[in-house]
Amino acid sequence: MTAHLTPIDIVDRPIAATAELLIETPGEGFTDITRHAARFLDESKACDGALFLFLRHTSASLVIQENADSDVQRDLLTALRRIAPDDAGWVHDTEGPDDMPAHVKTMLSGISLHIPVAGGKMLLGTWQGVYLVEHRARPHQRKVVLQFLGNAR
Repeated sequence: MTAHLTPIDIVDRPIAATAELLIETPGEGFTDITRHAARFLDESKACDGALFLFLRHTSASLVIQENADSDVQRDLLTALRRIAPDDAGWVHDTEGPDDMPAHVKTMLSGISLHIPVAGGKMLLGTWQGVYLVEHRARPHQRKVVLQFLGNAR
């Protein structure tokens, strides 16, 4: 095995910046929030560090996923529906038949992300985007906490 470690950057002028992003979802599906996260980093004067995203809900998710072909998102929704169908005989259905399946899907995909940042830019791969995934059928307002820890430009 060959491994190479790049030079280590030491944080100078440390900052912590926090904001909350409100997203109106149209119902089940992927909402690209990459540009909102990038705007937060720009307005925070972020340079090098880490961006943390935390979703304040239990029936939606945050994911990093392919941003080039929307068929990927459709197929992922199909897979999640197969894993946690609405008609599986769930006990918890307080908010309707999609309530408990949404919680299962959230447990599988998660509510938090951390992304390295260099030069004020997220170090995402070529085909990666940051998405809020709504698991409920009807529209919702979702809250995402954005926090940058690192140094300022």
